[in-house]
Amino acid sequence: MSSRPALRAVTGLAVAGMFLAACSEGDPITSDAGGGGGGQIDSIGLMVQDLSNPFFQSMANGVESAATEIGATVNVLDGRQDLGAQNEQIDTLIQQQIDVLLINAVDSEGIGPAVERAKGAGITVVAIDVTARGAQATVTLDNAQAGEVACTHLAEQIGGSGNILLVDGTPISSVQDRVRGCKAALEQNYPGIAIVAQQSGDNGRAEALTLTTDMLTANPDVVGIFGINDPSALGATLAAQQAGYTDLVIVGVDASPEAVAELEKPDSMFQGSAAQDPNTQGAIALEMAQKLFAGEPLEQETVLVPTEFISRDNLADYEGWK
Repeated sequence: MSSRPALRAVTGLAVAGMFLAACSEGDPITSDAGGGGGGQIDSIGLMVQDLSNPFFQSMANGVESAATEIGATVNVLDGRQDLGAQNEQIDTLIQQQIDVLLINAVDSEGIGPAVERAKGAGITVVAIDVTARGAQATVTLDNAQAGEVACTHLAEQIGGSGNILLVDGTPISSVQDRVRGCKAALEQNYPGIAIVAQQSGDNGRAEALTLTTDMLTANPDVVGIFGINDPSALGATLAAQQAGYTDLVIVGVDASPEAVAELEKPDSMFQGSAAQDPNTQGAIALEMAQKLFAGEPLEQETVLVPTEFISRDNLADYEGWK
C-alpha cells in the first residue's frame, strides 16, 4: 500500500472526527477571543519559520489552494527563524485587519504575547506544525511518533547497541516532541544504545554540518545519527562523509524531496525519514480556522497527523509532497 494514501486516510478520519459534534465526548471547543464573527473569511496571514525550506513552501501551497476555494487571499510571510521578525509581522497583520492568522512559530512559547495581541484584535489564530502559546487550535504531525519510528529504525539497523549522536534544533514543540519520542523509544526498547552527544542547531543543513563535524571529532566511535528534520540529517550525512565515515546509519524527519533524492543514492548513509504532509496540514488548519471564525465548535483543539517511516524499502510507493 502506498505510504501517502495511508497518511491521507488516517488524516481524513481525524478531520472528520474533529468536526462531527454529535459524536463527541465532553464539551465542544469554542473561543471567546479572536474571530467568531460568523462571516466570510477574506484575508489570511500565513507565517512560517523559513520559506527557503521546501516544507514550508508545500505548507503554503496547501493553504493557498484551500483559500482559493473559499475566495480568500493569503499573505505568506517568512519568519527567517527570528522571533523578533514574527512579532513585527503579527503587528503588521493586525494593522492590515486580517481575518485569520495561521502561524508556524519559530518559538512556541515566545510567540505567546503576539498571539494574544492578534486575538485581541479579533483575529482567529490557528497554529500549524508546531504549537503556539495562546492559539485557538493546532494541527501538527504526531511528532513524538515521528521521533519514535525514526529512532526505532536507526536502532534496528545498528543492531540495538552502540553510540549515536542527536542533532537537535530550535525551541519549538515539534522538535522537542521528536527528541522526546526518540529518547523514549531507545530507553524503553534499546538499553544498549547511548546518545553520547546532543547539540542544538537552527534546523538547517549548514548548521547541522558544523555541529555534526564537531560532535564526530569529539566522539569518533559512533554508529548512528538522528537529525530532528531532513535538513539536519542531510547536513549530518555530509559531515560524516567529509570525516571519512562510510557505514553510519543516519535518519531524519520530513521525507522531503531532498531526502527522497538522497535515498535514491544506494551508497548514502542516510537511511530514511518519518514522513510529513505539510500540504495537508495547511489545508486542515484553514478548515479549523473557518469553523472558529464562524463561531462553530471544534471537536478537537489539536489534530495530530500520523506518520510512517520512509526508507529504501518502500520509497517506490511514496508519493511525496505537493
